[in-house]
Parts: sequence; C-alpha cells; structure tokens
Amino acid sequence: MGSTEAPVSTPNPGVQTVAANGSSCLAGTKSVEAKGFKGHDMLAPFTPGWKSTSLEPVVIEKSEGCYVYDNHGTKYLDTIAGLWCTSLGGNEPRLIEAATAQLNKLPFYHNFCNRVTIPSLDLAKELLDMFTAKKMGKVFFTNSGSEANDTQVKLVRYYFNALGKPNKKKFIAQTKSFHGTTVASASLSGLMHLHYKFDLPIPNVLHSDCPHYWRYHLPGESEEEFSSRLADNLEKLILKEEPDTVAAFIAEPVMGASGVFLPPETYFEKIQAVLKKYDILFIADEVVTAFARLGTMFGCDKYNIQPDLVSLAKALSSAYIPIGAVIVSQEISEVINRQSTQIGTFAHGCTFSGHPVACAVALETLKIYKERNIVERVQAISKRFQDGIKAFSDSPIIGEIRGTGLIIGVDFTKNKSPNDVFPYKWGVGGIFVSECAKRGMIVHEPIGDCTTLSPALIISEEEIEQIIQIFGEALKSTEKQVEQLQSQNTAT
Repeated sequence: MGSTEAPVSTPNPGVQTVAANGSSCLAGTKSVEAKGFKGHDMLAPFTPGWKSTSLEPVVIEKSEGCYVYDNHGTKYLDTIAGLWCTSLGGNEPRLIEAATAQLNKLPFYHNFCNRVTIPSLDLAKELLDMFTAKKMGKVFFTNSGSEANDTQVKLVRYYFNALGKPNKKKFIAQTKSFHGTTVASASLSGLMHLHYKFDLPIPNVLHSDCPHYWRYHLPGESEEEFSSRLADNLEKLILKEEPDTVAAFIAEPVMGASGVFLPPETYFEKIQAVLKKYDILFIADEVVTAFARLGTMFGCDKYNIQPDLVSLAKALSSAYIPIGAVIVSQEISEVINRQSTQIGTFAHGCTFSGHPVACAVALETLKIYKERNIVERVQAISKRFQDGIKAFSDSPIIGEIRGTGLIIGVDFTKNKSPNDVFPYKWGVGGIFVSECAKRGMIVHEPIGDCTTLSPALIISEEEIEQIIQIFGEALKSTEKQVEQLQSQNTAT
C-alpha cells in the first residue's frame, strides 16, 4: 500500500511568471557572470531538467558559521543548515583539524574481516554510551542516512531468518515519511514523487497513516483520540497482512523533510504497544532528529521511544564528512553474531563503512556537543526561534506553523484550512522561498506549498532575530503577490 499523494514537481518556466520565478528559489537572484554554469554537467539531485539546463545555478563557494556565500560574493543566512546537517556551522576549526590529523596518520583503511581502525572503534563505543533511551549492543557504519535505512532492511531480514521466521518480511512506514533515496529507503519513504517512474516501492513495503494532526484529524477529534485512531488503524493493517508476515515499523521521532510533522499526544506510546503485541521491531530514523535538533540529544529521548534499531547520519559529523550509522539492540546483535558464526560470515558492508577520517571528525563533533552543552544551548535559544516564527501564524496565507527545538515547518494555505490549497501553478511556497533569498536568507525548497527551517545549532540570538525579521518581510511580499494572483484569477 503506497502513498496516494500526487508527485511533487516544479512548474515549467513560462507556465506562470510568478510561480516560475518563485520556484526557482535562489536561481536568478543575482546577475549572471559572463562565464556562467548554465547547462552544467551534473545530473542534479531533486532538480527538474529545465532548471539545470535553462537557469544559472547558485554556486556556493564558501561557508562561515551560519552563512554561505555564492560565487558572486552574495552572503546568505542558511536557515536549513545545508540539509539539516551542518549543526556546528560552516567553518569549525576543530573538525578541520581532526580530519587533517587523521589524513596525515591513516587516510583510509577498511573494517572488513576484523581489520578495524581506532577511530571506528572509538566512535562505536561513544555512540553506544550516548544513546540512553535503551541499552543497545552494536554499531554498524554507513556513508549516509539512506544507506543506514537500506541496511536496516537487510538486518531485519537477517534477524528474522536467523530466528526461523522467514515469513516476517513486511515493513510498515508512515505516509509522507522520508527515509532516503536508495531502492529500499526510497520505498520506505511515503512520498510518491520518490516512487514515481522509479518502479518503487519494492514488494513488502506498506504505509500507514501520516500522524499530522492539523491535516488529518477528524472534526472535534483531540490529539490523543487521533493517536488512538492511528494506532487502531495500524493494528488493523497488521492483522490484515497477518502479524507473522510483518517484520518492522520505521518512523522519525519528528517527520522532517516532508514538512516537520510532530507526533500528536500519546502517539508513540500507543504505536509501541501495538508493535510489542505482535513482535514487530521498531526502527527509529534519527537521521534528522539526533544530536540536539529537538532540544534533546536524541528524538527517542523526547518522545520516550525505545527502539530496536536506530538510524543516524547528518549531524553525526556536522556534515563535514559523509557518515551514517545503525545502532543495533543487544538482542538483535546477539542473533546476528550467532547466525554469522554458524554460516561463516556476516556478508554485509561497504568499502567506506567506518572510514577513519569520517569517524575521527564524528568523534570530535560529539566531543564538541558535550563540551558546549549543545542540548542545553538549543533548549535556551529555541523558545525565541519558535515564538518569533509562530507569531506570523495569523497571516492570511499561512495554514499552520509547527515545530520544536530548532526545527519549524510552515504550510501555506487559504482560510487556515489544510484542504483549501492555493492553485499549484501559483507556486506560493516558491514565491516565499524566493523572497527570502532576495533578502539574503535560504529556507528549504518547498514540497508543494510547505517549507521548513532548521538552522545550525550554533546560531546566535542576533541571527535568530535576523531570521524572524527576514521571514516577516518575505511573508509580507508574498502576501501582496498572492493578492495580485487572486485578483487576476477573479478577473478572469
């Protein structure tokens, strides 16, 4: 059962002038150099072909704290921390020094066949010590969050096969969830545009309700009642598929890339009870939420989640070097060890799993989090961030603003209704993103008419005030353009 939402795409240039300009985000906000990069040689991720061939790309050349600079020297306050990941900003010298020192000592060695490196061993121990929501057993390293969630599928299959339960093959994820872009992780993702034309999802992947209360609750239904209904629906889905065939449920503590959907009250408490009842594993996808983003070290801490497996990436190294990880429970680790001993090997791994340079940078990143009390810092500074942005909730073009810690999602709709959306060709979310860029601020490219903000964890009080100010100015300009579009629509 897959997502039923429409594929997300960007309007072609010329469909509607305002929409095309808005959806181009930063592109076109500066004059193009005589020697530009339009029609470049990259097959650009999450970019329609017309953009990479017809528009000059934004070439980011330098980063400094919470700011990035393009090749024209224009400075942007980056409110999405790269892609939810440069938690310590763009030029933390200790991370650069950690990478340089490791490159000089041991630039690479693999972790196959019990030949390991000190940085990978140290990082595995540090992660097991840091993750306290549940006592865990082992760590497996990957190169990204997508690879981590891809690995989860293999580990779960391996585990249940080893237990003599080969029918447990099905995975349940949430509609609108994002878990990555590999074949397996994109299949787990509940976003149709990740499936469309890729022949996904693969078999044995199911999708349950999206826990976005504002958009999907019934009239008069409280958050707790909404959670109860979703847990009941999950149980019905499990029973329909037969519990002996369902292996695992995967969820982000807060659904990030799809729009920052916070779990309604008692949601995870009720979901975990259903999973435990039917011997179904819980995979916590903490790729976005781990390492203080929500004001706790892990999202599992905030929502009392006790997972069997955890996926990590992004802020694990503050994105300075690609690295991901899977934390595996003691029970699953023991089963994998017994099975691999019996059959001769645990035949899974990547050349760069536990790369010593990446692990050295990650270790220094975690050390900085501790030394600078990053959790307490986020707790202290996030109130102004949340209050300042949510103060714009009365805007006639905003349906909902939601968030926690240093993460916020904004839905643009008419009449405060999730069902009264603006015409797609207007590209209201894209207009807002473009207006922010004109004022020197990067916010996330919209999914439909929803955008998100997730600044670096080192952001200052002054920079938060700058975000709030630019947000307000961009919103006012967007409101005026929407008024114009509405007038034109009425006239025709």
